[in-house]
This record gives sequence, C-alpha cells and structure tokens, in this order.
Amino acid sequence: MATNTNRPTSPHLQVYRLPLTGIISITHRMTGVMLSAGLVFFVYIVSSVAGGATSYASMQDLMSVWLIRLLYWGFIYALFFHLCHGVRHLIWDSGKSFDNDTLDHYAKIELGCSLGLTLFTFIFV
Repeated sequence: MATNTNRPTSPHLQVYRLPLTGIISITHRMTGVMLSAGLVFFVYIVSSVAGGATSYASMQDLMSVWLIRLLYWGFIYALFFHLCHGVRHLIWDSGKSFDNDTLDHYAKIELGCSLGLTLFTFIFV
C-alpha cells in the first residue's frame, strides 16, 4: 500500500505560534486545577488550626519549608489569575471587545493585574 505524500500536513508546534488569548485560556484551566489541588492543602491548614497547639506547630514547621512556601505563593497567584480571568469573562458577557487587538490588550491587563495583586499581597500581608 503506497502512502500519499502530496497531502497537506498540519503545522508543527515549532511553526505554529499560539495566540496570547489561547495561552491565557490554557493557563486559566491550569490554575483552576491548581486551585482544586490547593484546597486540599487549605483544608489541612484549617484542620491543624482546629487540632490544637501541637498540630498547629507541625503545620508551621511544614510551612517554613521553601518549596511549600513557593507552592503557597503559586496558589495565591493562581487565585488572583483565576479571579482576573473571571472578570474578563464578565466583560465578554456584555458582548463587546471581541476584536483581536482588544482581546490581546485585555489579556495583558489580566496578566499585569494578577501579578500586581500577588505582589501586593506578598508585600503588605
């Protein structure tokens, strides 16, 4: 059986550049999964507070590990990113701003706001 080599092929990932709105959409889904996984950790924190001084002290020891702190701040960024993307969807529900330039502009604002809110929280909380 001969293969047909004259048919067009799909663009490869090295050739095709995903638009910013596509990257934002994929990231929104990823942050939703991160938030779901982070809720398990949040439940652990709340239960250790309710468990008394010993469980609270062991939770504090775990929270002092740099990798856990990094995950904690990743959770906070995911929360703010998800929030900003939700606001963007509320703007879309009005039926406006669907041209490509405006979509890219709002995507950049969304990234800046989520990063700014995370930095604000890091500095002032």
